[in-house]
Amino acid sequence: MGSVVQNDKNRAPVQIRGRSWTPLRRAKAGARARVAVALLAVTAVASGCAQSPGGAAHPAPGQQAPPAEALDSYAARLRAEQTARVAAAKRWRLAAVPLTAPAPPASKPEITARDGFEVEGQEEENLPPVFTTVPTRQKVVFLTIDDGEEKDPDFLRMMSELRIPYTAFLSDYLVNKDYGYFKKMQQRGVVLNNHTLHHPYLPGLSYAQQKHEICAMQDIIEKQYGKRPKLFRPPYGNYNQDTLRAAKTCGVKYAPIWDEEVFVDHWEYREWDRDLHPGDIVLTHFRGRKDWKGTMPDMVRRFLDHVTAKGYAVARLEDYL
Repeated sequence: MGSVVQNDKNRAPVQIRGRSWTPLRRAKAGARARVAVALLAVTAVASGCAQSPGGAAHPAPGQQAPPAEALDSYAARLRAEQTARVAAAKRWRLAAVPLTAPAPPASKPEITARDGFEVEGQEEENLPPVFTTVPTRQKVVFLTIDDGEEKDPDFLRMMSELRIPYTAFLSDYLVNKDYGYFKKMQQRGVVLNNHTLHHPYLPGLSYAQQKHEICAMQDIIEKQYGKRPKLFRPPYGNYNQDTLRAAKTCGVKYAPIWDEEVFVDHWEYREWDRDLHPGDIVLTHFRGRKDWKGTMPDMVRRFLDHVTAKGYAVARLEDYL
């Protein structure tokens, strides 16, 4: 990198290739040089070239590079964020620094019901689609966490320090023991969605009973957290036509389920190839040692080590809907 010459009105003009460079011209050249260096720094950080081995750094989802005069501070901020992620990955004993998701698509993909997951009247009544994967070519997956039984403060800290997005689907019979825990989650940018009041087997209920389970949970989330969810996940992934009709009546737009499920000690797969695919939705639960042979941070470690080794970043589901 060449030297950057500061503007000095006392310096005499310098002859370069027959041209007289005045102090003002030198100042302009220095500014262009600083912009060029900053551009190189941003490119290096964004491509992962100016980072510690094991992770790439990109602008956060939705983040755009500022005007040229702010590129120096922008590059410095990206480097600082990546340094913090490297330190957090080491602190939480990850095998590698998690990859950062690219910016979400400006044009959202069309979400339709997965083949074989439709109900009668799916298109005619414009019912919420049930899907397991978001259509995208980006190498991203989406982490979703159900119910709300375990309320581990270490989990909140881990996800914040690593800057990992996720989506929560809550059931009130478990959440109501500590609404404040999930408020902290919401304050960290997590969207809180509907997983019914009591986690019943919905197809075994009448339409009116299903509507109560879904709509009453909408009301509780709005009261506690200020916003009615657009996403609903049927317990156990089981539903019928009445389920989706009731969900639509309650204001639900989408009914995502999952393609993989991660536990503290193993993975389970829906597809025959037992592999990740771009846009896959991954399920896990708010669980701890009471139900697992480990903690939620242990589960997150298993999840991140696997997806990172496969070259995937974790993106925010709502950014693609």
